Amino acid sequence: MALRYENTSGTAGATSGHWPAVTQIALDPVRDTLVMFGHPQCPCTRVSIDELNRVMSHTGGRLIAYILFLKPHNFPDSWVHTGLWQSASSIPGVIVQEDPEGSIAKKFGAETSGYTLLYDPRGRLLFHGGITSSRGHAGDNAGEDAIIAFASGKDPGIHQTPVYGCWLHDNSVAQSIP
Repeated sequence: MALRYENTSGTAGATSGHWPAVTQIALDPVRDTLVMFGHPQCPCTRVSIDELNRVMSHTGGRLIAYILFLKPHNFPDSWVHTGLWQSASSIPGVIVQEDPEGSIAKKFGAETSGYTLLYDPRGRLLFHGGITSSRGHAGDNAGEDAIIAFASGKDPGIHQTPVYGCWLHDNSVAQSIP
């Protein structure tokens, strides 16, 4: 049962092939822009953040990254400003922000924590999916390799991978995670 859970991906949602017209985050006009959505209470998100740290160290400043953490209405700041927030904030080149009610995630079609998107400077979607190989497992994986290749000017031939994490838009799930 646990093995099936580890290997069951979440949903990606409907992601447009271009940067959304109106967002609270900015597309970089020179470098590729990575956007990751996170549930601040999801234990699997820790591994996604660790993998993002690896991506950022391998891309040498060739991309900018945002991590947007779900912030449900009427939840205290301490619920979202967790150790995951602190870990994400310590990664060079990463901007960490709250995502009130998951409104930004909805614009990008993100439904699962750890969902990661990569856009070129013109706003064209290069990659979307997860950067872990299964739920809560670190190590080499196709999503991470694809992002590093794109940041190096190569097309890896992989543009989507499964994503593993908690669902972002269900406050009953948000309230039940310790």
